[in-house]
Amino acid sequence: MARKSKLNLLELYSEENKDKIYENVFAEIESFELPLGTSLRSVYDDQPNAHQRFMEKLDACIRNHDREIEKMCNFHHQGFVDAITELLKVRADAGKLKVQVTDTNRRLQDAGKEVIAQTEEIIRCRIQQRNITTVVEKLQLCLPVLEMYSKLKEQMNVKRYYSALKTMEQLENTYLPRVSQYRFCQIMIENLPKLREEIKEISMSDLKDFLESIRKHSDKIGETAMKQAQQQKTFNTALQKQNNVNYGRNMYVINGRVPEPKYEITFKRTLEEEDEHEEEVLTAHDLVDFSPVYRCLHIYSVLGDGETFENYYRKQRRKQARLVLQPQSSMHETVEGYRRYFSQIVGFFVVEDHILHVTQGLVTRAYTDELWNMALSKIIAVLRTHTSYCTDPDLVLELKNLIVVFADTLQGYGFPVNRLFDLLFEIRDQYNETLLKKWAGLFRDIFEADNYSPIPVANEEEYKIVISKFPFQDPELDKQSFPKKLPMSQSVPQIYIQVKEFIYASLKFSESLHRSSTEIDDMLRKSTNLLLTRTLSSCLQNLIKKPHIGLTELVQIIINTTHLEQACKYLEDFITNITNISQETVHTARLYGLSTFKDARHAAEGEIYTKLNQKIDEFIQLADYDWTMSEPAGRASGYLMDLINFLRSTFQVFTHLPNNNNDHAAMSGKVAQTACMSACQHLSTSLMQMLLDSELKQISMGAVQQFNLDVIQCELFASSEPVPGFHGDTLQLAFIDLRQLLDLFMVWDWSTYLADYGQPTSKYLRVNPSTALTLLEKMKDTSKKNNIFAQFRKNDRDKQKLIETVVKQLRSLVNGMSQHT
Repeated sequence: MARKSKLNLLELYSEENKDKIYENVFAEIESFELPLGTSLRSVYDDQPNAHQRFMEKLDACIRNHDREIEKMCNFHHQGFVDAITELLKVRADAGKLKVQVTDTNRRLQDAGKEVIAQTEEIIRCRIQQRNITTVVEKLQLCLPVLEMYSKLKEQMNVKRYYSALKTMEQLENTYLPRVSQYRFCQIMIENLPKLREEIKEISMSDLKDFLESIRKHSDKIGETAMKQAQQQKTFNTALQKQNNVNYGRNMYVINGRVPEPKYEITFKRTLEEEDEHEEEVLTAHDLVDFSPVYRCLHIYSVLGDGETFENYYRKQRRKQARLVLQPQSSMHETVEGYRRYFSQIVGFFVVEDHILHVTQGLVTRAYTDELWNMALSKIIAVLRTHTSYCTDPDLVLELKNLIVVFADTLQGYGFPVNRLFDLLFEIRDQYNETLLKKWAGLFRDIFEADNYSPIPVANEEEYKIVISKFPFQDPELDKQSFPKKLPMSQSVPQIYIQVKEFIYASLKFSESLHRSSTEIDDMLRKSTNLLLTRTLSSCLQNLIKKPHIGLTELVQIIINTTHLEQACKYLEDFITNITNISQETVHTARLYGLSTFKDARHAAEGEIYTKLNQKIDEFIQLADYDWTMSEPAGRASGYLMDLINFLRSTFQVFTHLPNNNNDHAAMSGKVAQTACMSACQHLSTSLMQMLLDSELKQISMGAVQQFNLDVIQCELFASSEPVPGFHGDTLQLAFIDLRQLLDLFMVWDWSTYLADYGQPTSKYLRVNPSTALTLLEKMKDTSKKNNIFAQFRKNDRDKQKLIETVVKQLRSLVNGMSQHT
C-alpha cells in the first residue's frame, strides 16, 4: 500500500510539473517569444499522449481567453456607442472647419507667393555668393601655382636653369600639393620631369660648348699665365738686385755675362712696366666664361645626379688632356712649336686649378695630382724625344728658358715640378753636345783660316789688341822694339776667345735652374773639360793629320798648343770670377787642358816624324840602281843628294823659327833633334831594306861600291850637324849598321868578322850573320853569271874555297841563332 501510495504521489507530482510546463509554453506563445522550438520540444519529451493532452490544455486556455474578451467587450460597449454618437456630431463642424482652413490656406498662399519669390532670389544670391567665395578661395590657391609655373617658363626662356629647378622644387613641395585635385596641376606635374630632362640636356650641351671653348682658349690662357709668371720673376729678380745694392751685399745672381751697376735703373723700369701692365693682367676667368660649368654642376647637384656630372666632366677633361699632351710632329723645328705646346698644357691645368678652387667636389686635389703626374710623364717623354732631334744650341737654350717658365708657372699653381728640373739636366747634356758640335765647326774654321805663322805686331796699339784677347806675357819680348812677332799664330787668341764664349754659352743654360753656385761652377768646369779634351783635342788631331799641313805648320801648332796650355790657368780664373767659387774649394773640378795640349803636341811631333819619313820614302822610290854594274859611277846617286838637300833645308827651317824665349828654343831644338835622328834612322833602315829586298836577286861589287858612296854622303850629312845639340857622333850612329856591313864587303874581312863574332869589341859588331849571308848569296849568284870571281878562281882557288867556307859558317851562325832563339 505504501508503495502504491508512493506511486500515486509521484504521478500526482508529475501531473503538476506538466501543467507548469504547459503554462510556460502558453506564456511564451502569448508573449510572441521566438523561437518556440525548445518549449514545444519539452511538451513531447515524456508521454506518448502528451500532444493530445497539450492540445486539450491549449483549447481550455483559448476558451478562457475568449470568455475574458467577451467580458471586456460587454464592459466597454456603451462607451463605444457614445463615442460614435459624438463623432457624428463633430463631422458637421469638421466640414465647416475644412472650408475655413481651405479659404485661409488660399489666402495665405496668395499672400506668400511674393515672399517665396523673394526668398528664392535670396537663396539663389546666397548660393552665388557662396560659389563666388569658393571660387575666389580656390583661385587664391591656384594663382601662386600659375604664377610659379609662369615664372618657371620665363626662367626657361631666359636660360636661368638653376633658378628654374629651384622653382620646380617649390612647385612640387609647396604649391602643387595644395591644388593637386585639379587637372591642370596633373598636367604640370607630368611636365616637370620633362622640363628637368630638358634642362639637363641643355646644360650638358652648354658644358660641351664650354669644354670646346676652353680647348680652343687653353693656349691663350697658358700664354697669359706664363707671361705673368715671367713678369713676376723679372720683378722679383729686379727687387733682389735693388736690395743687394741698397744693403751692399754681394749676392750672386746669374744674369748675363758680367754684372753691371744698373740694378736701380732696371728696378725702376721694371716697376714702371708693372704699373703699365697692372690693369692688363688677365685671369682664366677673364678669358673663359666658366658659368656653364658652374650652372651645370648646380643643376646636376640639385637633380641629385652630381656624381654622373663629375664623372662625365673628368672623363672629357682626361680626353682633352691626352689631346693637349700630343705634340705636333714638327714641334722640335721651331721654338714656337714648343711654346704652343707648353701654353696649351699650362692653360689646361690653370683651368683645372680654377675649377678646383671655385667648385666643391667637381675637381679634387687628388684628381689634379693624378692628372698632373700622368701629364708630367708624358711631357718628359715628349721632350726627351723631340730634344734628341735638335741640333741648334740656340733653340735648345730657348727651349730651356721655356721649360723654366713653364715649370715656374705650374709651380705657382701648386703642381710639383722637380722632375722637370731633373729633365733640364738631361737636356743640359744635349745642349752641351750641340754646343760642342757648333764649337767644333768654329774651331775647324779658325784652323782653316790660320796661316800658321807668328803674329806680326807693328806698334803698341796692335800689341795691346792682341794681349787684350789672349793672356800673353813675355818680358823678353816686351824689351824688343816694334815691329816684332809674337810666337803664336792667329788661331791661338781666337781659340781662347771661343773657349770663353763657350763658357758663357754654357753658363746661360745654368740660369734659373735653382742650383747653387758650387753646382754651377762644377757644371761649367765639366763642360769646359769636354770642350778641351774632346772637341778641341779632336780638331787638333784632325788638323795635324791633314795632308796640306806641312812640317813648318806642325812646328807652329806645337808652339800654339804650348801657349794654349799655359792659358788654362787663366780660364780657371775666368770661371772662378763668374761663379765666385774659389779654386781651393774641395769639390771644385780642375780643367784638363794640360793633357789635351800635351797630347796634341805629341801627335804633332809624331806627325812631323811621319811626314819626314814619308818624304824620305818618296825620294828612295826614285832610286834607280844598276845592281849589276861592274864599276861605280864615282859620285853619289842623284836621288840621295836631292834627299840630303831636302833634309838640310827642312832642318834649317826648324832652326830659324822665331824663338823669343828659352822655352820655345828648347822645345824647337828638341823637336828638331828628334826629327833629325828619326829621319836618319829611317833613311838607314830604308837603305838596308833596299839591299836586302827579297825581289833583288843579284848585286855586283860595283853596285856595292856605288851604294857605299851614297852611304858616305849620308854620314857626311850626319856629321855636318844639321841640327844643333847633338853630342859627338850621335847622329852618325844611325848609319853604323850600314857602315859596318859595307866595310865588311868592301874590305872582304871575313876572317876578322868570323873570328870576332859575338865579342863586344868586334869591329863588325852590328853586322847580323843573316844579313851578311843574304847579301853574300846575292853577290855569289852574280859572280856565277858575270864571272866576278873568275880572277880569284884563276889566281887563287883557295879564296874560292874560303868563300864557300864563309857561306857555310854564316849559315851555321844563322842556324845557331835560330835554334838559340
